[in-house]
Amino acid sequence: MAGGVLDRLKGIEGVDVAGKRVLVRADLNVPIADGTVTDATRIERFLPTVRDLSGRGARVVILSHFGRPKGERKPELTLAPVADKLAALLKPEGIRVFFAEDCIGPVALAGVGSLRNGDVVMLENLRFHAGEEKNDPDFAKALAELGDIYVNDAFSCAHRAHASTEALAHLLPAYAGPSLMAELKALDMALGDPERPVAAVVGGAKVSTKIPVLTNLVKKCDLLIIGGGMANTFLHAQGISVGKSLCEPDFADTVHEIMKSAEASGCRIALPVDAVVASEFREGAVMGTYDVQNVPEDGMILDVGPKTVEALEADVARCKTLLWNGPLGAFEVTPFGEGTFALARKAAALAKDGRLVTVAGGGDTVAALNAAGVTQDFTYVSTAGGAFLEWLEGRELPGVAALASAG
Repeated sequence: MAGGVLDRLKGIEGVDVAGKRVLVRADLNVPIADGTVTDATRIERFLPTVRDLSGRGARVVILSHFGRPKGERKPELTLAPVADKLAALLKPEGIRVFFAEDCIGPVALAGVGSLRNGDVVMLENLRFHAGEEKNDPDFAKALAELGDIYVNDAFSCAHRAHASTEALAHLLPAYAGPSLMAELKALDMALGDPERPVAAVVGGAKVSTKIPVLTNLVKKCDLLIIGGGMANTFLHAQGISVGKSLCEPDFADTVHEIMKSAEASGCRIALPVDAVVASEFREGAVMGTYDVQNVPEDGMILDVGPKTVEALEADVARCKTLLWNGPLGAFEVTPFGEGTFALARKAAALAKDGRLVTVAGGGDTVAALNAAGVTQDFTYVSTAGGAFLEWLEGRELPGVAALASAG
């Protein structure tokens, strides 16, 4: 997806923005408790974009959603605390940040109209208006009245055809923001035009939730490593008993189709050869390591075993590119994350040595890499959930397609 699209995208760098009202779509849907931002990671990642535009004399108008108000104004879902946090982070640099209590109409127009060059205004929650999620052209036109230039810097929202991500891109000169562009370049490095051999780790609980991902990846990768509960369904489909482990027997035929497609595409599928098995899923449970052919009937597979880790480390060391989505085991509960952590450490070390390009994404994946302490050593870690998965499926992302067609 990304390769061809990248060629058609225009970045905002080098564009004369001085004195221009620049509408920037961001994803500032951050955790808030008692009216205070509790995790400012997304805001902090967005700061370079704001600093750059402000420093070049733009009048920066920030668009974002927050929560799911379903087209109604809900005080508890206001973006005011996010604006306060942004203002506090930028105050030492002398950048003024304001908040407008609506995102369209007279209030928004007045807020934008009062800006001086270099100032920033955050508009109220886009989803207070039903037209946002409906991709309503009239709502998009009302947003367009507030700006001269449109910038989408929210890859994590690019899979949604909403007014602020899709329709708006057709109404103003449209550009890709630096964060969105960096994300697409990283993804292109992993699947669009990667160095081969390419391996992908796909884990998680259920095959049923990742059929399109697996179907796409077997056509793009040289090695597909299956982990988590998904691996149990693959083992079951080959006639191997997985005891009381999480498994989806009804998807055995789907597994056979995926394996057939992999064989036709020259993609090898790697499955666990041994596993950490416990009688119950809890910390401190009695457990043992078994060959996958000998899992006890009352046992639950909760992690890959040491032989599997050793084999996968050797496999990954022979590759040039690694894409990772989903853990190999139930990493949230000690000690069932050891397999995931060991392979993550190996991949991170190879990346640090310049021997492997490592691109990871998805909520559980990011949490697992954080727990392993290796996030900073991966080439790129995406925090986008739905957009990352849809990209793995090979689907066109409406927000990116709109920017490309506008270019």
